[in-house]
Amino acid sequence: MKVEPRLYKRVFVWSWALRLFHWTFAFATAALIITGLYIHNPPVTTTWDEFRPSFLMATLRYYHFVAAYFFIAAVILRTYLLFFGNKYERAKDFLPVNRENIQSLWRSLKFYLYITDEHEWRVGHTVLAGVMYSIIFFSALIMIVTGLYLLYPDVTIIKKIGNFFFGTVQMARFIHYLFHWIFIFFVLAHIYIAIWNDFKASEAIISGVFSGSKFLPADVVEKEIKKEAPYI
Repeated sequence: MKVEPRLYKRVFVWSWALRLFHWTFAFATAALIITGLYIHNPPVTTTWDEFRPSFLMATLRYYHFVAAYFFIAAVILRTYLLFFGNKYERAKDFLPVNRENIQSLWRSLKFYLYITDEHEWRVGHTVLAGVMYSIIFFSALIMIVTGLYLLYPDVTIIKKIGNFFFGTVQMARFIHYLFHWIFIFFVLAHIYIAIWNDFKASEAIISGVFSGSKFLPADVVEKEIKKEAPYI
């Protein structure tokens, strides 16, 4: 692919709150995946001949619960930003809710499927990313509800919600475990696409989750300014 010289501008996109959400969600998800795998299928680490007291399961369950509360806090923060964050953090900016965003979704799909070399430049998330994040957001809500049901099955309000949506605790446990694999796939895909995108485009999105800024072609930035002044 021939790359034509272009003038790029650095644009501040992600607020400190969005970056706080990202890293809290990332570390909490990693901790939940690792501890969750152990809780589901703990290996035998001792034999009767060499028996010694071990509280590994209790310790990892404790870490799992602590990570879960950070996970819940991150989801609450992102929910707030969906409605009250800056222009590029709000749901209407990256969901296919209008003609422009639907067309943008199709252009992004063609780029990631190698149908075209034309990258879909957007100041905020691409619409394709927005759709994927929406699926993960819904999955996170399922994980939170099932997790609370497993942890507090006798708390009245949680028991009623759990019974209504999932029936038995065993069914909630199965759904919790099933959605756990969705997060494993998402983490792997997310890391791969972030690295791949840094090679294919010049946005610097990996450094952007630290600095809050992206690098975009000057003409793209000018077009965005003309469309409406950035609300950041």
